Amino acid sequence: MDASEFRRRGKEMVDYVADYLEGIEGRPVYPNVEPGYLRPLIPTEAPQEPEAFEDVINDLEKIIMPGAASPACTELETVMMDWLGKMLQLPEEFLAGKDGEGGGVIQGSASEATLVALLAARTKVTRRLQAASPELTQAAIMEKLVAYFSDQAHSSVERAGLIGGVQMKAIPSDGKFAMRASALQEALERDKAAGLIPFLVVATLGTTSCCSFDNLLEVGPICKKEDMWLHIDAAYAGSAFICPEFRHLLNGVEFADSFNFNPHKWLLVNFDCSAMWVKKRTDLTGAFKLDPVYLKHSHQDSGLITDYRHWQIPLGRRFRSLKLWFVFRMYGVKGLQAHIRKHVQLAHKFESLVRQDSRFEICAEVTLGLVCFRLKGSNQLNEALLQRINNAKKIHLVPCHLRDKFVLRFAICSRMVESAHVQFAWEHIRELGEDVLRAEKK
Repeated sequence: MDASEFRRRGKEMVDYVADYLEGIEGRPVYPNVEPGYLRPLIPTEAPQEPEAFEDVINDLEKIIMPGAASPACTELETVMMDWLGKMLQLPEEFLAGKDGEGGGVIQGSASEATLVALLAARTKVTRRLQAASPELTQAAIMEKLVAYFSDQAHSSVERAGLIGGVQMKAIPSDGKFAMRASALQEALERDKAAGLIPFLVVATLGTTSCCSFDNLLEVGPICKKEDMWLHIDAAYAGSAFICPEFRHLLNGVEFADSFNFNPHKWLLVNFDCSAMWVKKRTDLTGAFKLDPVYLKHSHQDSGLITDYRHWQIPLGRRFRSLKLWFVFRMYGVKGLQAHIRKHVQLAHKFESLVRQDSRFEICAEVTLGLVCFRLKGSNQLNEALLQRINNAKKIHLVPCHLRDKFVLRFAICSRMVESAHVQFAWEHIRELGEDVLRAEKK
């Protein structure tokens, strides 16, 4: 959709809303549909090819409006998360289907998803231990719980432990910045010997610093053997798994209890939209379910519906699945795959430009749309380069530390980025690099 069509469609949507408001007295106060009405009305999978905007809008009136905010809001989310799960080729256990024990929910951010997983895992292990030893108090268990994450994981993982009141321990990553079985096992044995209770591992696929991938095929079996919850945070990288050539990066997800990534990062969906799946929905509802009379409804015990307030921290929620529905239909799976592939190609183009200049070095394997690079030399040299780049305000880079090195990160992000933009950015960086090197020699 170009700018001209966007203006036209935007005006049409204003008219649609205005017409709705003008005619609201003629619409039913309460939806005249039964639970489960929506799933038979739409396909079981996302379309491969883009669909017309008019068709989506027509379906909005025909399919969504009869269900109003409820149950349409809930039921579309359940189906969209199944669509997306199938696009990722998630194991069947993560899909809701008609009678599945798992399913997906849209959280606000990956940070929320990690916290929800931690709280659910904490409740599950507490109840298991108390069932075996009724004399154990919750406080006695809580003070011994310990969770693990890679030293490359996002700070929100450690923050989840802070909020959840449990110990969090960083596992040293290997030479490729990945969490491996040996380091995790060593930490587990040490902590168990000290009387601690390991209960959760958070594995990262596509770390923030350098887009490295924890080894799920090694870590997963350990979690299964030790009866620990495995949560996968693939906030950025998860979008790429809709492409068959990148799906192998998700191998090992079958060992996970929960999995999360952010369509609002790289799948052309506006913020906020963080997709989380669980194998057993009762693990979430068991941790968060409360039923005051003002929130009770006639179908809540029928088994026909999903009540997402028991899957998340806030009770209220927005109709975020509409964003997925529109994007999946307007682009089609092939259009979304093309978007991902273009960004990866552009990242490799930037990588090749860096490698052609012997004064620079690539600092981590380029897998998706992120390139970690630096001038060969001191950290101070690269800090000076970053300052010049960001002060010039033509492009913006965010740095990281990889071990003891200060590293610059070039991320392909925009829907509208082209090869010429990458070329421009590199020429700009190279020129400022020359200035920094000249200044150092003086």
